[in-house]
Amino acid sequence: MLRFLLLTSLAALVLAEFQPEPRFLEDEERVVGGEVARPNSWPWQISLQYQSGSSFYHTCGGTLVRQGWVMTAAHCVDRTMTWRVVLGDHNINSHEGREQYMSVSRVYVHPNWNPNNVAAGYDIALLRLSNNAVLNNYVQLGSLPPTNQVLPHNHNCYITGWGRTQTGGNLSAQLKQAYLPVVDYNTCASSGWWGSTVKNTMVCAGGGSESGCQGDSGGPLNCNVNGQWVVHGVTSFVSSSGCNAYRKPTVFTRVSAYISWMNNIMG
Repeated sequence: MLRFLLLTSLAALVLAEFQPEPRFLEDEERVVGGEVARPNSWPWQISLQYQSGSSFYHTCGGTLVRQGWVMTAAHCVDRTMTWRVVLGDHNINSHEGREQYMSVSRVYVHPNWNPNNVAAGYDIALLRLSNNAVLNNYVQLGSLPPTNQVLPHNHNCYITGWGRTQTGGNLSAQLKQAYLPVVDYNTCASSGWWGSTVKNTMVCAGGGSESGCQGDSGGPLNCNVNGQWVVHGVTSFVSSSGCNAYRKPTVFTRVSAYISWMNNIMG
């Protein structure tokens, strides 16, 4: 079931694959930025895991948006598998006693998602959990932006996830974070950057040697807005020439473009 989607003409790589291990935002030559996060400092971050045999394996990130709902990328869940969500986790290789394990009762992939054309957008999905999460110091809801809010160029954001520490290496056992400032749409969609690959329903962040790129598909782009962390992006794709290649910033689904769709699903 190993799979990744390559837009051959557009050189964009979707960041999820399944057995034996997922593909993450990582450069082939070097580890790019990032640091281990303070445990449970991003309490809305979840680990999305799939079952293989009697075990579950991390494949994507996601955001707890309501007590019974998780937001992730469509390309993470657009096939039939047995999923579970782990909330309150920091080290995915050990049980620390703060975790909540939830099975997924239903997957809602955006109806316009096309797995053969990630550049069309709509790379977003909602997962209905079998039970409501218990909110505490380690598990909190992610704040979502108002409809169609767009952040300015160089806005302060962080990507979080359990990305690999090097290509072909192991996943980071501990949750990592990396600073990725926003690249505004006009810049990101210009010639020499992503061009027409990027739509205005996406958010670009990073794209220079000074930016990190630790993280994984489906996870949040956390942006500080008036002193509050707000999830403005869902990690979607990166250049096939490497994570954070020059003028090829990481591309996220812009959450504010899908608020009404999410509210209609979640009721």
